[in-house]
Amino acid sequence: MQKKERFDKVLAWFEANMPIAETELEYRTPYELLVAVILSAQCTDKRVNQITPPFFERYPTPELLAGATIEEVYEYIRSCSYPNNKAKHLTGMANMLVNDFKGEVPDDVNKLQKLPGVGRKTANVIASVVFNQPTLAVDTHVFRVAARIGLSTNAKNPLQTEQQLMKYIPEALVPKAHHWLILHGRYVCKARKPECEKCGLKMWCKYYNTPPTTT
Repeated sequence: MQKKERFDKVLAWFEANMPIAETELEYRTPYELLVAVILSAQCTDKRVNQITPPFFERYPTPELLAGATIEEVYEYIRSCSYPNNKAKHLTGMANMLVNDFKGEVPDDVNKLQKLPGVGRKTANVIASVVFNQPTLAVDTHVFRVAARIGLSTNAKNPLQTEQQLMKYIPEALVPKAHHWLILHGRYVCKARKPECEKCGLKMWCKYYNTPPTTT
């Protein structure tokens, strides 16, 4: 199967079977999503959604978070992964938002990446989800699912996967495709034991249709 044909089939299936695909992180403002995505690094969305309500009650704006100490922030996020680093990132991010961006989350990927704790993946999430820009964040789910299905080939890192996906996904579908691949990886194409039998993509999936190697 040619790669373009595989993309066309896979995207058509997602459009028909997952017309609504959104982030599972709970947020109300660009600032809240930015905090949530920073917290979500190597942490489940479920855990982040447990942490953020009291966090946002205490720090509802970048200005209030900028005035907090790392130790104060740590107490609110201690149950997530790497709370020490994330507390530093969050306070640093808030200070830069206030001092450099007038308290507003920028809509530019390059400007977003200047914020502490914000790498390319996080910047792409914010640009896509908040500003509906054609940016595609590649997390562990997207990296795995794209390789298994055959949407990416021999990609050695997230950037290579992103570049290969962007080549074939229509610009208008990019924001939604990000969530399609994440949700598929989270609930069907799982890391340790993919649930191939219930997967609607198996007829086009390279992983499913590749005979197992024998020794």
